[in-house]
Amino acid sequence: MNNFDLSTIADNVELRDGIWFSKTKEVVSYPEDGSDLCLVVEDGSYWFQHRNKCIPELVKRFSKNKIFFDIGGGNGNVAACLQKAGIETVLIEPSIQGIRNAKARGLNNLVCSTLQDASFELNSIPAIGVFDVVEHIADDNQFLKQMHDFLEPGGNLYITVPAYNFLWANEDDYSGHYRRYNISKLKKQLLGLGYEINYSSYLFAALVLPVFLFRALPSKLGFHKDVENIEKYKSEHGNYEGFLTKIIKKTLSWEYKKIRKKSRINFGTSCLIVASKKHKSQK
Repeated sequence: MNNFDLSTIADNVELRDGIWFSKTKEVVSYPEDGSDLCLVVEDGSYWFQHRNKCIPELVKRFSKNKIFFDIGGGNGNVAACLQKAGIETVLIEPSIQGIRNAKARGLNNLVCSTLQDASFELNSIPAIGVFDVVEHIADDNQFLKQMHDFLEPGGNLYITVPAYNFLWANEDDYSGHYRRYNISKLKKQLLGLGYEINYSSYLFAALVLPVFLFRALPSKLGFHKDVENIEKYKSEHGNYEGFLTKIIKKTLSWEYKKIRKKSRINFGTSCLIVASKKHKSQK
């Protein structure tokens, strides 16, 4: 059941069968089968599970009792986790297959659109999450500026992106990535756009060496071109329990405890940042 009347803050949407659709549609840099490929591994993946444990902790800390907009949220993996944690969440996803998968997960507020196509009012959104989305945007600076424009004063932006250029692999090309990031560069970019930084950390410290050895390096040497191999994808995401997976999960448990204590991880395969739009009086 759709609980949120999106038309109060977006001009270019219509409600059909419990889903909000934009009346226009732009092209996004994401493989057509990306949603279904993620769906195969999401629920059993230590990678998705860890990210889904960390994000609600931060949302509860910085955006308590605010409605949360998960932008480009795919199959609703993060949105479902937030909704389960008692956070009212709106999933905005341009892929109809992703929206269908999210509906099957029980998500209440679904929008098949981009923020731009839906034509949201400026200064209208309390909290935005872009989880592994910004790397798919050609002009990331313009995109982050748009997020700033859509946020209400004091509203928060939550970001995760892949880290470190030296970890670039064939999987990045296949996934439609334009770049990888590091914390210092991303923080500088956000500060230049008028954000304040509330929290920053890396995630998945234990994966840096494995990703370099088994993804980045073989890609640089011309190997591992079978990025669409579903069995390989399942194996990398820990859907098969093994010794290495158990070690990684223990390390991720340590990371989660540090984030709960407001500590930071100094390196990892993902960057995690919470930023906020300044109130007018702060400018």
